Amino acid sequence: MKPLRNDCFALPPGVNWTPVEEALERLRSRLHPVVEVEREVPLSQVNDRILASDVYAPRAHPPSTNSAVDGYALAGPLTDVPCTLPLVDGRSAAGEPYMGQVPKGYAIRILTGAVIPAGTDTVVLEEDCEVRDGRLHLNGTLKAGANARKAGEDIKVEDRILTAGTRLSPTQISVLASVGVEAVDVYQRLRVGVLSTGDEVKPVGAPVTDWQIYDANRPMLSALVSQLGYELVDLGHVLDRAEEVKAALERGAEQCDLILTSGGVSAGDEDHVSKTLKEHGDISNWRIAIKPGRPLALAMFRGTPVVGLPGNPVAAWVCALRFGAPAMALLAGAEWFEPQAYTMPADFSKNKKPGRSEMLRARVRDGKVEVFGSEGSGRVTGLAWSEGLVELDESAQQIEPGTPVRFIPYGSFGL
Repeated sequence: MKPLRNDCFALPPGVNWTPVEEALERLRSRLHPVVEVEREVPLSQVNDRILASDVYAPRAHPPSTNSAVDGYALAGPLTDVPCTLPLVDGRSAAGEPYMGQVPKGYAIRILTGAVIPAGTDTVVLEEDCEVRDGRLHLNGTLKAGANARKAGEDIKVEDRILTAGTRLSPTQISVLASVGVEAVDVYQRLRVGVLSTGDEVKPVGAPVTDWQIYDANRPMLSALVSQLGYELVDLGHVLDRAEEVKAALERGAEQCDLILTSGGVSAGDEDHVSKTLKEHGDISNWRIAIKPGRPLALAMFRGTPVVGLPGNPVAAWVCALRFGAPAMALLAGAEWFEPQAYTMPADFSKNKKPGRSEMLRARVRDGKVEVFGSEGSGRVTGLAWSEGLVELDESAQQIEPGTPVRFIPYGSFGL
């Protein structure tokens, strides 16, 4: 795969604030798949993998015209109804087709899924007819071709059934299997490293003092990476020491296709992530017009892209979803996606100032959107409470109960 350019994240001169939509479009235009292709991977191993090439049907589906119901196949044309038709000896069942020709004006017993015998083109439900003295009695009108599933009506030979970039799920695997595809080309899983930083941050289980906090970001981001279907590389936690940060990034560049960091990306004395990336890589600090979030460091280090997320858990979560998830999808070979949003009535009040987009932790109850009581970036309880985000654009807005708002469920990000 073609590597990313070192300057792929560079901003034009004079750009200070970047609107959300502009930032997303810049990412979309500058990223491409960075993983290699695995050839002819069996269907049993491709769930949640990303298709690397288009797939064309080697066989039609259904391969032959068959019955949609239990009943009787008729050799038309039908003229007078009600009428009676003599029955041919035998039947057509799924896996046991009738091999003969049904004469015109005759009928034959047929079961659901069975191939419609030669000479017939219409099936009557057994509830709509009677058999007496070896003859079929039709009691009502019947449209020619009724209850018959035509050969190839779903998929024709050489139809393109799936396109490259599709993330394969059980339903898509079913389509592949239905036409006899045994193996497909898929991209290797994107390897995503997760690194957290900070002197005040301690791994869960370590002893802490009152001025230290447990690391909430690394478990959260690690779970996100795994749930999105990528290969997690745990780069651990490092202190605010330039040499430790550099060593962790070097490990990540050797092992990963992308590195996610949290904390240390601003311009403070101890923001060693941004300092290290500036000294040894190529970094662009994108000031995104979004709340929570704003600082987003996008960099190349030893040829590996780095996404530097804010340190506050809520801001890290919002930026990882809104910017990280679609970027990872594109790097992994999938299509860039804009999460599906739903316009729903608000069940809250808010006076929003102009200038920045806002992402509010939210959930839906009784057809209305509730938001978490506090907008603080450190309120991790709001993450567990929420089921999605309300996205408000940069404009000034006065929201009252009943105002239509844009709700994005977490499922729209692939969770």
